[in-house]
Amino acid sequence: MRQNPVWHPTKETIEQTRLFQFMQKLGFDGYDAFYSKSIDDVGWFWNAVQQDMGIVWERDYNQTVDLARGIRWARWFAGGRTNAATNALDRWLDDPATAARKALIWEGEDGASRSFTYSELAAEVNAAAGGLGRLGVRRGDRVAIYMPMIPETVIALLAIAKLGAISIPIYSGYRADAAAKRLEVAGCKVVVTADGFYRRGKAILLKEEADKAADTASSVEHVVVVRRLSSDSAPSRQGRDVEWSELGRPDAASGVVPAESVLTEPTAMTVPMESDEPLMLLYTSGTTGVPKGIVHTHTGFPIKAAFDAGYAMDVKPGDIMLWVTDMGWMMGPFLVYGTLLNGAAMALYEGSPNYPGPDRIFSLVDKLQITHLGISPTLIRSIMKYGDACYRNCSLTSLRVFGSTGEPWNDEPWLWLYEQVGQSRVPIVNYSGGTEISGGILGNVLLKPIAPAGFNSPIPGMAADVYSSEGKPVLGEVGELVMKSPWLGMASGFWQDPSRYEQTYWSRWPDTWVHGDWVCIDEDTGNWYITGRSDDTLNIAGKRLGPAELESVLSAHPLVVEAAAIGVPDDVKGEAAVCFVVVNRLRASNIRSTDMYEELRALVADQLGKGFTPKAIFEVDALPKTRNAKVMRRAVRAAYLGLPLGDLTSLDNPEAVEAIRRLAAGG
Repeated sequence: MRQNPVWHPTKETIEQTRLFQFMQKLGFDGYDAFYSKSIDDVGWFWNAVQQDMGIVWERDYNQTVDLARGIRWARWFAGGRTNAATNALDRWLDDPATAARKALIWEGEDGASRSFTYSELAAEVNAAAGGLGRLGVRRGDRVAIYMPMIPETVIALLAIAKLGAISIPIYSGYRADAAAKRLEVAGCKVVVTADGFYRRGKAILLKEEADKAADTASSVEHVVVVRRLSSDSAPSRQGRDVEWSELGRPDAASGVVPAESVLTEPTAMTVPMESDEPLMLLYTSGTTGVPKGIVHTHTGFPIKAAFDAGYAMDVKPGDIMLWVTDMGWMMGPFLVYGTLLNGAAMALYEGSPNYPGPDRIFSLVDKLQITHLGISPTLIRSIMKYGDACYRNCSLTSLRVFGSTGEPWNDEPWLWLYEQVGQSRVPIVNYSGGTEISGGILGNVLLKPIAPAGFNSPIPGMAADVYSSEGKPVLGEVGELVMKSPWLGMASGFWQDPSRYEQTYWSRWPDTWVHGDWVCIDEDTGNWYITGRSDDTLNIAGKRLGPAELESVLSAHPLVVEAAAIGVPDDVKGEAAVCFVVVNRLRASNIRSTDMYEELRALVADQLGKGFTPKAIFEVDALPKTRNAKVMRRAVRAAYLGLPLGDLTSLDNPEAVEAIRRLAAGG
């Protein structure tokens, strides 16, 4: 059941937002009229955005959007020339006040910490760019970043951009085989990695996997190694390995890099790039086939990410954003460019957000004075069972916004986060888009009321709609999320595979991007709700149901911590639901499990209809999740049905898959 809004912005709150002030500059007082204009004339809109953000151009553009090749191959800021590193760092250095502002704050799981001002970060980036340049990295070369969330990860990302090379962020949880595929497909010349990092109190030896991956990728010439753990934690490969501490530093012994000397090094000068030249390849994972490398440009990804952070989430100069993510996921680069282009600071956290205790992430909010905290629904579901132990010793007074992405919410954890943790004060900006988008399609803008688990608007500039299977707009029923106009930040194809890109997103309806999410727009409130991925959707007796709808009902039971729903073949219905639940055993100690299962079945029948009653419900200790806490339903389904598991390298807990396999086999 859809709930009414619980967060309502005051007139004062609205008028203080960057989005409202931007609207007023353009002559709008009402959001709806402004949003309509933003999608009716996307060229006008994105031109106004870049002007308001103060984007710096080495050569001005002559056309905001060029559609000569059709909307699927839109060219943005045609004729313009700039560099992502210019707009993230260099432009803030002329003013002593902005140069001295915090840009990056880091905390390790073991309590180690470091921070950098804009001038200090720029010095580090130029030193790294100079070192990479001396290794032979040139414009257009591909450089992989196979790193944990430490400062050198951000420094490498920006140094590669500064040189005009193309960064390939790789998820630090991948094993060697998955990393090697990406190195090989992209033709990476250099890999930047770390000896290891800490997670849940253990040292994870990343260099071992990086070496295996580099051994199988013929294009790799050098592996640059950051010593996070210790100087002797991983042996160097003679002739291939380069120590980060020796990379372009005029005084490697002291580790001190005088900013004034490094900033003028000719080898570290920023390379002006055409606006549509590649900045980064972000790879998406799948069950089969070669990984898809999404091409993002020097103006597309940074400006879209910065707009969403700055105007939808209201990130202002001097704010501090922490997002629980990895640089190999889209939200990692989003955190970098979304903060730096807005003159704000990013906070990086290396380890598990609930280690050594469930209060770790909220304690960091107080310690680092975080203004914007990005989390996933699964993270909240996993810690809310600890109640106020998660936050009772935290004031959270610095916090202005919760950000959330990665998967649909159900009401109970959303309300727990909002009412208990945020004290009904901090709005939750639900945010959904993806790797191919450079940010969000749907969000919660801070000019409108926010309801639990929903989205109050598409992001400005995003011409979103919901289509039926016949390709017609629908209201009040589940359909495909589509985009009807191009947007800044849209994928510039797949790396060296344009036809696959067109087939994946543009082949179903003419000039229409099909995103792959099932969405419903509520007829009464106009709120949007994501019910699941199209390929996860259950089709029970001809009736489609997003797994999130079923999971939300199960998770509302007081004993259920979280749930996953899959569709399995059924002789009568064609497909039936099978569900897996994680139970709060402390609460359930005095209740027979058969009672709980019957209650869950009755809940589903009552709220969704008898036809959707699960065929079976199983209790498991944990659901298979990626490190950024997304439940991998396809792995659940494959394990239960005894199908090939596909690529599981992004899983944080592969033992959960094996447990489901044994359960299905009756073992």
